[in-house]
Amino acid sequence: MTRGPDPRARSRAAGRLVRGVAQGLVLALVAAATTAFAVLHKDVTVDVDGTTYEVQAFGRTVGDVLVAAGVTVGPDDVVAPVQQDPIAAGDLVVVRHGRELTVEIDGREQQVWTTAVTVGEAVDGLGLRDGTRLSASRSARLGDGLLRVSTEKTIHLAVDGQVLTGVSSAGTVRDALRDIGLVLEPGDQVSVPLEAAAVDGLVVMVTRASSGGEKVSQVVPFDTQEVEDPRLISGTTKVQTPGRAGLRTITYEIDVVGGVVVSRTELSNVVTTPPVTQVVRKGTKPLPDPALVVVEPGSAQAIAKEMVYARGWGDDQFACLVELWNHESGWRVNAQNSSSGAYGIPQALPGSKMATVGADWQTNPATQITWGLNYITGRYGSPCGAWEFFSARGWY
Repeated sequence: MTRGPDPRARSRAAGRLVRGVAQGLVLALVAAATTAFAVLHKDVTVDVDGTTYEVQAFGRTVGDVLVAAGVTVGPDDVVAPVQQDPIAAGDLVVVRHGRELTVEIDGREQQVWTTAVTVGEAVDGLGLRDGTRLSASRSARLGDGLLRVSTEKTIHLAVDGQVLTGVSSAGTVRDALRDIGLVLEPGDQVSVPLEAAAVDGLVVMVTRASSGGEKVSQVVPFDTQEVEDPRLISGTTKVQTPGRAGLRTITYEIDVVGGVVVSRTELSNVVTTPPVTQVVRKGTKPLPDPALVVVEPGSAQAIAKEMVYARGWGDDQFACLVELWNHESGWRVNAQNSSSGAYGIPQALPGSKMATVGADWQTNPATQITWGLNYITGRYGSPCGAWEFFSARGWY
């Protein structure tokens, strides 16, 4: 008689099969979890208000990384890339916390919102750069105290029978007169209080005190030299070297009879401090010729041209815009300045500012151009205004 399969053997075989399947499932789950951990775990560099450190984070987006790093971000702060963007190992995340800054510009105090880290960044954000005098170094970190800014101004000085027109970025009349080269003598009278704030176009009259002494000081006016500059737009000027008045000392021989001066004879007339010639750069560069602008259909320039027309501007303004962004970015949507971090066609700093127009600010030329035209309109009035500013200073 033939015996059937041993029930105990069948049971042992089934047990081995179940254990094998279970072990396989466990290994699969472990492998999946390990893969997910490897995908979500990243080493990322985070720059928070100028302080950079490495973060080992677990997450898919920029926001996840910031939460893991304990970085709090408010609605008025700037984050680049934006928090919703995916994050990859080795990426850099920049966070700039916004705050209210009290700034005094030419004696007028105001409140501004800034995400700047240094004094220089804050001043640049105000559109003030060349010819400014600051109460702190440009490289100093921005503090909570009052920041005083004095801009370059034209001062007219009437003294010794002549009118001097000079430039100064001093905050007070006293310092402005010193910059121009005026030396006040005891008893001289000034039409404006010396401690008053210096403003653009200020006229200051100086009345010299009568002197019975043997020496008299007089200002020596400075000359103005114009130098043609092909980098500046025609019709614009820029003071390269501020003029500074010199000083002349005149010595007299005085005859006194009965306490009254009856004659005065000049013995010497010497320029003791020579004047400094004011050098003014005069632009000779013509505005861009609209006839020379050729636009490829479907290009970023074609998009910009339609937007320029929609704002009521013509070919001349579009030609200025083409020149401006040729120099800034070459019209490349992904153009990035490695030193400053400025990004995109208009070179927004930081690039994430353009997120106010659209979340696709990193890749969409229309979003970048819209932001750029809004910026130009608010600060310079038109593309040609921005181009003239850029031509004079090399930035806009």
